[in-house]
Amino acid sequence: MTRKREGEVASRSTVRDVAAMAGVSPSTVSRVLGGVYPVSASTRGRVMRAVSALDYVADARARAIAGMGTPTLAFCLDDITGPSFALMAHGVEREASRLGHLCLVCGTEGDVGRELDFIETMRAQRAAAVILVGGGTDTPEYRERTGRIADALAAAGSRLVLCGRPPLAPDVPVTVIEYDNESGARALCVHVLAQGHRRILFLGGEPGHTTAQGRERGYAAALRSRGIEPDPALHLAGDFTRDAGYRLMRTALAERLEFTAVIGATDMVAAGALTALHEAGLDVPGDVSLAGYDDIPFARDLHPALTTVHVPYEELGRLAVRTVLGRTPDAPNEHLLLGTRVVVRASVAPPAPGRG
Repeated sequence: MTRKREGEVASRSTVRDVAAMAGVSPSTVSRVLGGVYPVSASTRGRVMRAVSALDYVADARARAIAGMGTPTLAFCLDDITGPSFALMAHGVEREASRLGHLCLVCGTEGDVGRELDFIETMRAQRAAAVILVGGGTDTPEYRERTGRIADALAAAGSRLVLCGRPPLAPDVPVTVIEYDNESGARALCVHVLAQGHRRILFLGGEPGHTTAQGRERGYAAALRSRGIEPDPALHLAGDFTRDAGYRLMRTALAERLEFTAVIGATDMVAAGALTALHEAGLDVPGDVSLAGYDDIPFARDLHPALTTVHVPYEELGRLAVRTVLGRTPDAPNEHLLLGTRVVVRASVAPPAPGRG
């Protein structure tokens, strides 16, 4: 059965439709939406109820942008200061600029309501695409909400792009540009295991977060491939920041957890863990091996340089723009998967004798 897309009516509704439903003239609708001329509260209420019922979208700036033939690209991310987010955003902006398109950005700080408001604004402005950068919370509510967003954008002639997020249901109109998150984590953990480590501490990753889930699955799969059942005590959850890594590492040391190696869910987590290990008088990799994930630029400048997983973040952003601008309206959903690779540096070594 074909899903009824919420927002389909938006592509058909006009000012006259709104006026007819509200029982007013088209000019009155324009006055209400323009907010310039005085209109009675009751009339305004009828018009806005009709706008809501018809999912009517009208925005003068959107018409101006459409008239110029240079549709806007918008991207939305949790934290624009995060290194991996910044690399993806840089790729989006550079490719959009190269192709002659305006690019708008919104940092949500993880606020779902703010993300929704931004997407709705971009729909009203007829943005060519809205790119959601980075992972999100993977729940049935998230998938349903994101599916509705994709449907509404498609009905308005726009497109939702998930950049670094997993796909939704097959019939949801969305473009997915992601990287092999789980395989990267598995390959990294296999490398650490190959050095002789068996007690490997995993730091970071909020429960239910799509990026964290993939990396946790890869870590667990690598352990099981060597006949090691993951120990829940060796997984300390937290966000993807440097401060989280520092705090979690101090907790692990205070609780005297037994481990010879640490994998940070991100390079930022690993950097915080490295500071905590140094403060505790522990040598890396002499006493404890350490690895991260992302291969952000400063990973090679840590002491020791950090073994990590390289993710082509900037190319993800560029590819998202090229793919969505190059698609035709009737093209099937795109799902592109980029590879990752382990970058071996000095922070991982065999465990000290007797500590494997």
